[in-house]
Formats: sequence, C-alpha cells, structure tokens
Amino acid sequence: MAFFKFEPVKNWRSYIPILDVLRRYRSGDFSHDAVAGIILGVITVPQAVAYAFLAGLPPEAGLYACLLPMLMYAILGSSRELVVGPVAVAALMVAATVKEFAPAYSYEYLSIATIISLQAGLLLWILRLSRMGGVVNLLSHPVVSGFVNAAALIIILSQLLPFTGQASEVGNNTWDNLLSLSGSIEKINPFALAIGAGGLVVLWLTQRFGYLILRPFSSRDTEELMQSPITRVGPMIVVLLSVLAVIGFNLDGNYAVSTVGAIPAGLPSLTVPPFDLELWIDLAPSSAIIALVAYVESFTVATTLATRRRQRVNSHQDLIALGAANIGAAFTGAYPVAGSFSRSSVNFAAGARTPISAMVCAVVVVITLIALTPLFARLPQAALAAIIASSVYSLIDFRSLRGHWRFYHHDVITHVVTMIAVLAIDVETGLLIGVATSIALFIRRSSRPTVTLIGRIPNSEVYRSTKHHDVETFGHVAAVRIDENIYFANANQIENRLLKVVQQKPRTRHLLIVMSAVNLIDVSGLEMLRRVNENLSRMDIKLHIAEVKSKVMDALKTTELPTAISGNIFFSTDQAMRDLADRG
Repeated sequence: MAFFKFEPVKNWRSYIPILDVLRRYRSGDFSHDAVAGIILGVITVPQAVAYAFLAGLPPEAGLYACLLPMLMYAILGSSRELVVGPVAVAALMVAATVKEFAPAYSYEYLSIATIISLQAGLLLWILRLSRMGGVVNLLSHPVVSGFVNAAALIIILSQLLPFTGQASEVGNNTWDNLLSLSGSIEKINPFALAIGAGGLVVLWLTQRFGYLILRPFSSRDTEELMQSPITRVGPMIVVLLSVLAVIGFNLDGNYAVSTVGAIPAGLPSLTVPPFDLELWIDLAPSSAIIALVAYVESFTVATTLATRRRQRVNSHQDLIALGAANIGAAFTGAYPVAGSFSRSSVNFAAGARTPISAMVCAVVVVITLIALTPLFARLPQAALAAIIASSVYSLIDFRSLRGHWRFYHHDVITHVVTMIAVLAIDVETGLLIGVATSIALFIRRSSRPTVTLIGRIPNSEVYRSTKHHDVETFGHVAAVRIDENIYFANANQIENRLLKVVQQKPRTRHLLIVMSAVNLIDVSGLEMLRRVNENLSRMDIKLHIAEVKSKVMDALKTTELPTAISGNIFFSTDQAMRDLADRG
C-alpha cells in the first residue's frame, strides 16, 4: 500500500469552503460579520502585540500573524467561527525553542521562528496527504489539559518581571523563571508595577461587570449579557489608558518605564525563511510538537463552537487550512499560529455568520499597521504582561480533576504527570513524558483484560455477567465474553483466564468465547487462540466462538483457524447456547 494515496478530486470546490460561503452569502450577513469583525479586531490587536512579546519576537510579528494566516484559514477552513492567529501556548513553545537554538546559530530569533512556522505547516500538510491525522490523538485530553495548566503557570511566572518593570525572557520551565525572580525585589519599578496592577484591575472589572453597560439597552438575561463581546474589550482599554498615562506623565523618560518601542509601519513584505539543513533538522522535533499542539487546540475550539450551531468541522480540511495558515505566517515574518479560544468565542458571541468576519478583522489590523503603530510605541510592557497573565489565567483548570478522579483516575494521573514534567523539565520533554504515560497506562489497562463468565437472563436472549445478574447457566458449557481487543499486550493474560475458567468448572465440555467487544486480533492473539484450541482438545473440550465482527472474521478467514478449531463459529450467543445446551 502506498504511503501517500492521492485520491481523485471529484469536487475541487470542497477544498475551498469560502466559495460555498460566498455563493450563499446574503446582504444581511455582512452587517453581522462587519460588526463582529470590528469588535474582533479591537480585541486582536493588543493580544497580538502581547503574544509577540511573550514569544520574544518583535511586536509587529504578532500583528503580521493576524493577516495572511487569518485570511488563509478564512478561505480554506471548515469552521465559520474559528479565528486563527497568535496564541499564548504556541508563543510560549516558540520562545522556548528559539531561546534553545538561537545561541548555536547566527540567525535572528524571528528567522528561526519563521522556520518553525514553515515546518509546522508542512507537517500538517503531510499528515493530511498521508491520512495520518489520527496521530494527533496521541495528545489525549489529559495530556493537553495537563500541558495547558503547566504552560499557563509558566507564562504567568514569566510575566512577573516585566509586570514590575524589569527585563525578562521566558524560561523553559518553572525553575528558570523562579531563578529570574530571585533577588529582583529591590529592582521593582513602582510606576510599572502600578500600571500592571491597574491593568489587571481594569481587565477584571471589564470581564466581570462590563455587561452592565448593555443592561439598560437590552432585554437579555444577565447570564447571556455576561457572554457579550463587550466583556472582552478590556485589553484595548488597558492599552489606551496605559499609553495615555505614559504620554501624559512621560513615564518612560522620567521613570524608566519600559515600553514596546517603535513598530515599523506598513504591511509585511514577502520573506523566505532561511534554509540551513542542520538547523532544520534540529528544529524539526520542536516544530512537530508545536504543529500537533496547534492543531489539537484549533480543532477542539472549532468543534466546540460548531456544536452550538449544530454544524460540523472537517478535520481533514482543517489540516490543510491550518497548514496553509502557518506557511503563510512563515513567508510574512510571523510565527506559528493556531485557533484562539478567546477570540473565536468573541467572534461567535458578536454574531459572526461567516469567515468574512475574520477578513474584516484583518482589515482592522491593516489599518493599525498603516496608521496606528506610533500609538503602540509607548505602550508599557507592564500593561502587556497584565494582558498576557489575564488571558492565560482563564486556561487554568484544576476543578475538574476531582470529578475525573472518580470517573477514571488513570486520566488524572496522566494530567498530573504531564503538568509536573512540563513545570520541572521543559515544554517538549514534558509533553513527551505525558504521551508516554498515557500510552503506558493504556497498555497496562488493556493488558489486564476483562474476561467475563456470562449466562442468560431468564426468558430472554440477553446474556450478562454471572456475578452481577441472576442468570441461567449450563454445567457442561462455559460461556465467556472478552471485553478487549486481543493483541500482544494481553494475549497471555486472556489465555490464562480462559484456562482458569475451565479448571474452575470441571464439568465443562464446551468453551464458548463471545467476541462482541473484539475489534482486533493481531498475530499474538491468533497464536494464543491456536494454543487454547490445542490445549482444550487434549482435555476433550471443544472451543466455540460467537458474535465475531465482520472485520475480524475476514481477517480470521485468511488463516486456518476457522477450520482448525474443534467447535463451531456461531452468529449469536443465544444461537450458540441453545445449540450447546442440547449436546450435553
């Protein structure tokens, strides 16, 4: 089988979803999209500058990440509400990667960031072409949630120095950031600290009570008003107030309050990421992890929003769209992008009907780059630190762990291990440890399979566990249900349990294996069934199988097992039990 299988394109328009959107577009839709896009732009601009600051890149890189990448997803993406651009988690991962490799190479931080973006985009395309998008399932929910919790804590810690007016770089882990904080109390700039603290207060008040502005003009209930976009405009308010404070009191000149500095006006020019084979090879593992995290984050947000409108997201198409967005970022001086939960939620709440709202948002960013960059030159870094810390604080979630522990404690173990590894070591190693833990616990669980002795519920064709139900059984028939796939990790355990059942029922003359829950049998499982059949034959016990799924049966038919087993293969458990009951 070919690794890459290029299927004929029956409908090329399906690969460009915006064409279908435009074909059905109505004049009334634009007013909703325009309003949502303007609100989205007001929120996006300060966040973009803040996340570039977090990534250790020039502020314009964050704004550039909101242009071509956002447009590429709007054109190619399957979600109508998802907004692609700079996000905190990706910015943290880029900062850690660039900081690790920049000293060894002569390239600037931004050049390395564009390589990461290009590699991430190409990897997403390769996953689509090879139909291996399922590899993202390795980043299970516990792994991702543990990683996000740890990343949010690292980001918040990394912002404490700029929050107090001191220079800072994002550390790879908690210890790096704690070391940066040690001995820095005497260096605190009280004016920067006041700006940062005031920014947090404004952000909290806006998010918590901003809806009160709308109450006199709306009949909606309080809960609905609290989800309105006006509660998300806090970052822009913080930007305006802090810039006015710096200008009005000359805080940067008189009191050494650090500011963003000059941002080049105008649109980004086309740039080609540098090609250095050794650097590309070194960056590839980090780029792959960033690509997978970006896709998982984006797809999760898109699916959540689509569900609210009873729509669906095409995961294959989004691999294409997100890959194109990251490649677009690479060639326009930006860095890896992903779907933003906060901005996508604002887009949804503001009433956006189509991806046109994202295009309107891009226009707002263009206007900012052309005419408003002088405003951001005197934006204090303490205000950006407040915006970043406030944004990522909402990502932290520990409340669900208690409920998850009661439901399935292995997932909580994976969550905690991932979080501790990310905090104690670094982002990439922590993620890999989380994935390894998830796989190890899965193998551990499946290597201890459930082999259930079953019987018939009286006067029915239903078969249930003999331990939990009052069922009918036959002394000469042992019916067991295997509730796992049969493969190398559990084949020996299943064999031991089957033979144990026979030993515990000395009158057994027929062993019936019910395979209703078996979706896969590998070579180890096949050899195990052969051994069980041979051992039972020596004990004058016949082996029978029932409820074999079509896919499994097709695989078994390629072997001699169906004809080699001493008993029969039955369509249903009830048919088998009625037949065996009469054999005595």
